[in-house]
Amino acid sequence: MADAPLRVEDRGDGVVLLTLDRPDRRNALSSELRGLLADTLGRLAADDDCRAVVLTGAGSTFCAGFDLGEIAEAESLEELFAEAEAYHHAVHAFPKPLVAAVGGPAVAGGMDLALMCDLRLAHAGATFGQPQVRAGIPAAYDLVRTVVPEPVARDLCLTGRVIDAAEALRVGLANRVVDGDDLLEQALELAALIAASPGAEAAKRRFIDAQPGLFA
Repeated sequence: MADAPLRVEDRGDGVVLLTLDRPDRRNALSSELRGLLADTLGRLAADDDCRAVVLTGAGSTFCAGFDLGEIAEAESLEELFAEAEAYHHAVHAFPKPLVAAVGGPAVAGGMDLALMCDLRLAHAGATFGQPQVRAGIPAAYDLVRTVVPEPVARDLCLTGRVIDAAEALRVGLANRVVDGDDLLEQALELAALIAASPGAEAAKRRFIDAQPGLFA
């Protein structure tokens, strides 16, 4: 489907590239995109040829979070939140290594998506934050604290402060910062290295088992 908001590419060596493809909406997570992402990960989980996945965003933004326009127009917030919970579970419980290539802002639900990946490579111009708290929308504290030290998680979730890539690296939110234009290339190389490791999938399952209450 040419207009689908998620591009799926087999990059060989056991690596699949997923691209959030709504650049005109800063790759906001619409219900359609969340559903496609959950369904695609479900299919890849059962695909023995897929051993690692790279997730990135089209354009200059990784992901701006949930589509606020869609939320404002929702007839049933209860149904929307139930669907969102299923999406979070599908991403968090994906049994194969996930690498995020964060080329720009990853905020609110976009930061959550990056945090649900196992590794995060960030462009030097990338930013991370939970700014939705300033509008009264709770931050994903339980998720944030699985990645960064608790004092940092409290800081980000209470203040809504947006941090740059250098600080993200310093506090452990980013695993690597890439200065040049080869962010995606480096992410794909890392994923190929992981895909070649016989023990990577078993390690990923241990990661999931260590967080039993998260998006259960």
